[in-house]
Amino acid sequence: MIKLYNSLTKTVGEFKPLLAGQVRLYSCGPTVYDHAHIGNLSAFIYVDTLRRLLAFSGYSVHHVMNITDVDDKTIKRSQTEYPEDSAETAIKNLTSVYEASFKNDIASIGIETDKFEFIKATDSIAIMQQLIRRLYEHKFAYIADDGIYFSIEAYERSGKKYGQLVEIDTSNTSQARINNDEYDKQSAHDFALWKFMQPNEPAWSFEIDGKDYLGRPGWHIECSAMSTDALGQPFDIHTGGVDLMFPHHENEIAQSTADQDSPAYSEVFLHNEHILVDNQKMSKSLGNSYTLDDILEHSFQPLAFRLLVLQSHYRKQADFTWEILDSAQKRLTELKNISALRFQTVDKGPETQLFDFNSAFNKLVEDLSDDLNTPKALSRLSETMSEIETKLVSNSELNDHGFIEYFDKIDQLFGLDLSHVADIGQAAKDKIMDREAARKNQNFADSDRLRDELRQQNIGLRDTSFGPIWYWLN
Repeated sequence: MIKLYNSLTKTVGEFKPLLAGQVRLYSCGPTVYDHAHIGNLSAFIYVDTLRRLLAFSGYSVHHVMNITDVDDKTIKRSQTEYPEDSAETAIKNLTSVYEASFKNDIASIGIETDKFEFIKATDSIAIMQQLIRRLYEHKFAYIADDGIYFSIEAYERSGKKYGQLVEIDTSNTSQARINNDEYDKQSAHDFALWKFMQPNEPAWSFEIDGKDYLGRPGWHIECSAMSTDALGQPFDIHTGGVDLMFPHHENEIAQSTADQDSPAYSEVFLHNEHILVDNQKMSKSLGNSYTLDDILEHSFQPLAFRLLVLQSHYRKQADFTWEILDSAQKRLTELKNISALRFQTVDKGPETQLFDFNSAFNKLVEDLSDDLNTPKALSRLSETMSEIETKLVSNSELNDHGFIEYFDKIDQLFGLDLSHVADIGQAAKDKIMDREAARKNQNFADSDRLRDELRQQNIGLRDTSFGPIWYWLN
């Protein structure tokens, strides 16, 4: 049984898909006007882990993510970067670069991009227009001098609640309008469904009542149209960061359900908390808005960042520092070295009770199934690794009793790529044997020399009563 916290009900409850054996999952994706920062990436790590858990639990998962390639930010940046190009060419040039960058980044941190259906906003203009036209025909939208707007008053008058995810003071729900799609607006006003064409902006033809309202979509309408077109309505789970709860997700709910008998848009809303940097909110002014390139430039592995994120529960703020990332990378190396025990050649020790891999793994699944409790699951994983090292090195049964299968399943759940740890090669193993012979003959000069040569190859040694055990230093 999988339990999740639902932002709609404010409770943790059993997750039950609307269709037997199938989960329809929608994630708010990136706005591709710049490189994704680590806060963006952390959200996608959590949802990737959720998808892995659902798939491992036997569900067929249809996972859709939007790519916002037309909005205020993409237009503004494209005008700066490509001032000589037409508006349409400029925005296409800009967004294609950062879409490719985003997909490369998330693949680097262990997210299985082939499990997503990516949908670009500019490929979905027609379905957005269909939804806007429907809202207009049912009197939930009106035409103003600068665009087509959603009427919150009409929505509430129909008997539906505006403020399902957050508490909204009704004094804020006025007819005042804000001509802006930016993410940081925190006032509840009528919002733009369609923005009329401005100079040097890309635009699409849109006919209503025999008149062409040349323009482009507002930000919120994109997700509503793309999610329901791909998944139907209602679908099972909608994910995103807590910063998207209001106004973005609240507006999605309103425009998606206004003319529907059922108030349901998504059965579950799952929101992840922010990642902080040195316990401060990321901002360019503070110089702490890091990207994956920054992590690579500091010689850290992308999967170490994934592990750092998973060490915090998705509903709690995680803290990023270079010291914490360094600890995560060391922890990742330790986990890989346990997996590398499959390559060891040690004398068989006394028989011990065989390790119960199935039981150990099932407990991890139970932890993740409890509202995606990744910190508890990783803590249990570390305990299990210590047991494996103690029990299996002693009897050298490293290719039996589910050892390799256990790590394969761990990778399916956590995406840490532990199974693909490298062997050290026969030449290094021969050197280990030569060093062991020198040590037994008390030729400590040769023994030390050979150990130093192995260290230069990034290989460390631990002497045990069953023979030397090698490990990767980093």
